Amino acid sequence: MKLVAGNSNRPLAEDIAEYLRLPLTRCQVRRFADMEIFVELQENVRGEDVFVLQSTSFPANDHLMELLIIADALRRSSARRVTAVIPYFGYARQDRRTSGRTPISAKLVSNLITNSGVDRVLTLDLHAGQIQGFFDIPVDNLFSAPVMVRDVKDRLNGRPKVVVSPDVGGVVRARALAKRIDAPLAIVDKRRERPGESEVMNIIGDVAGLACILVDDIVDSGGTLCNAADALLAQGATEVYAYITHGVLSGGAVSRIAGSKLKELVITDSIRPTEAVKVARNIRVLSIAPLIGEAIGRTATESSVSSLFD
Repeated sequence: MKLVAGNSNRPLAEDIAEYLRLPLTRCQVRRFADMEIFVELQENVRGEDVFVLQSTSFPANDHLMELLIIADALRRSSARRVTAVIPYFGYARQDRRTSGRTPISAKLVSNLITNSGVDRVLTLDLHAGQIQGFFDIPVDNLFSAPVMVRDVKDRLNGRPKVVVSPDVGGVVRARALAKRIDAPLAIVDKRRERPGESEVMNIIGDVAGLACILVDDIVDSGGTLCNAADALLAQGATEVYAYITHGVLSGGAVSRIAGSKLKELVITDSIRPTEAVKVARNIRVLSIAPLIGEAIGRTATESSVSSLFD
């Protein structure tokens, strides 16, 4: 088995390699003067089971091209099997046509990955589960819930709490966490007027006197979380925490969250945290390296991955 890392999240790749007790395969990923990407594998991979570690986070297009070119280099170097390990799958929010004359970019990206020579995909908390069906190759969609459940139990053990979905679409995800920690469920009813903006309309469920745990897969601008926190506190919640898998945090999101009424935002390192995230007063990062490392090990030995979440 070999591990190859792109440039999107080198610290996570090193942590995964440490968990598996394997060195990262020497691989040079650099750019020419005109910013074309060049990849050179500096070790023999013939007949090997190779896992490429690469999130397609900002800059999404560059990191996606790195993944495609690495996969092509591996295929041409006679790797036995290539598995793309994509902790954060970019373009996942474009999983359907929201209006006329628009693309389904998640399907396009899945075609690109498949045609580059990838045999299998391993990813984490896909924004939409149906994206697995966009691929014509096997896809393992891991869940960060076990990592978050352990953290919630350590931090809020014994305190009255409620799990809150920030919108109707995230109810299934929130219900799964609520079941694991034996907590009730509430829902934020919101209306989105335009992309990147949201208006909280109502809280469905009782949150008075309880610590609220907002659960979602992606935090981008942070507007939804901040508005939801204000609404929950207005309904009598004692404090509001947010557990989000992928911390995109674009634009002024970090400063917006730092100045909000959120007690704490907890994200994973599926996307490499910026310096602003590291020093923010109310943002904390959980490592998903052991989870992904265990899934890689089981894939390599043809063991069950789904049993990780039973």
